[in-house]
Amino acid sequence: MLECAHMKRVNLAFAAMLVPFDYLALMAAAITAYSLRFTPFFVNLKPIQFGLRFNEFVENAVPLGLVYLSIFAFAGLYSIRPRSIAEEFSRIVLSCTTALAIVLIIAFFSRALFESRFIILAILGLTIAFVFIERMSVRALQRGLRVYGVGSLQLAVIGKTKSGNALVDWFNRFPRFGYKPVLHVSHFSKETIERILQLKRKGNLDAILLANPDASKEEITQVKIFSDINHLTFFYSADLFPASSLRPLVHTLAGRPLIEVPTTPLDGWGAIYKRAFDIVGALLLITLSLPLQLFVAIALFIEQPGDVFFRKLPDGKKALRVGQGGRPFPYFKFRSMVKDAHKYRFDPKFIRENGNMREGTPLFKLENDPRVTRVGRILRKYSLDEIPEFYLVLLGRMSLVGPRPHLPEEVAMYKPEHRKVLTIKPGITGLSQISGRANLDFDDEVRLDMYYIENWNPWRDLLILVKTPLVVVFRRGAY
Repeated sequence: MLECAHMKRVNLAFAAMLVPFDYLALMAAAITAYSLRFTPFFVNLKPIQFGLRFNEFVENAVPLGLVYLSIFAFAGLYSIRPRSIAEEFSRIVLSCTTALAIVLIIAFFSRALFESRFIILAILGLTIAFVFIERMSVRALQRGLRVYGVGSLQLAVIGKTKSGNALVDWFNRFPRFGYKPVLHVSHFSKETIERILQLKRKGNLDAILLANPDASKEEITQVKIFSDINHLTFFYSADLFPASSLRPLVHTLAGRPLIEVPTTPLDGWGAIYKRAFDIVGALLLITLSLPLQLFVAIALFIEQPGDVFFRKLPDGKKALRVGQGGRPFPYFKFRSMVKDAHKYRFDPKFIRENGNMREGTPLFKLENDPRVTRVGRILRKYSLDEIPEFYLVLLGRMSLVGPRPHLPEEVAMYKPEHRKVLTIKPGITGLSQISGRANLDFDDEVRLDMYYIENWNPWRDLLILVKTPLVVVFRRGAY
């Protein structure tokens, strides 16, 4: 039997496995909710005033669990398409809430009124928690098996480009995501076709990945037709600069299809939500960090008396960063360098002696920057120098999550395709910061920021904020 069929069977088996496991999790949540109501703590808090016995409760819960499974299926929770943890959780929350609402409507019209509001609320919370934990356990098992090649998608990667090499390296380092490169070649040639067909005959190939953003339309068409004829899944790694990662919208005008490529979900209500989230988050973080802000300010003043903030350049002008729409805004953070440190970035002798790690890009970066003070080194190590940026978020100049704010002279060196990162407010942290930070080259940083802009959702912001302290503490990619 071909490996492709084996892979599909494994993935379908895990999708099918979720149905009984979800049902068991739902029943466990319902029984737990009922049992909690009879614990001494809640009984003393409010005496029990309903007469529904446990057996009757279970008899009602068993068929109603099928309602939940139907909603889960309608919400796509049994699809074999991979989903992020955030998307999985959001679908579970929406499905459980919708299913409970339907159950309550059924109870109302059947006159089987249930008076315990505690159990209803407990069922809502516990079904979400139990189903999510159960699904994360199944996901962990599936990923564990993928490490040993069970259920992995075996790929022939065409293109020894920067994109192709990065993808193959990522597939090899993280086999748990289910991609296994079995062939990596430069071009789609006759020799490549023979090697692919040989792997296919042995049952060791499932898909072809064309990882060449500069491939001609003719080459893409050839690989696609070849994949279709040989029943191989076709992937194409498009350059994120010319190709949007958003799902296009198709309209029909004058009897002809018209394709609209959206810009970002942060238009309209997305922008309103993000601003509200920034205000609440900034106020909370400012309040929590006030003692730390005071301690840092005292330490900086003791080491070097004077202004504890970096907010002016050596010529006395305000320090600026470029914000949304390419508009500069006054910027400040805790001082971490010696006085007039900014002028050294334009000193040829200083650059020759210390070297610019980002040479050839708009950015300037030193691995062991001699301009950084002793206290400043500690602040930069744990990103404490950026705490004052919370106030910039509150003022509306920055966001909690977004692309990093760059200097005007850096933005002036952007290529046209780089400037898309200026369509939203810069952020204190972002997708590029938690994905390698200073280890990323500039183009990769921009690609990640553009992916964030095109695929923003509230859960992604929350996930990035949760991951940021872990990245900072363990200093992954930080200099």
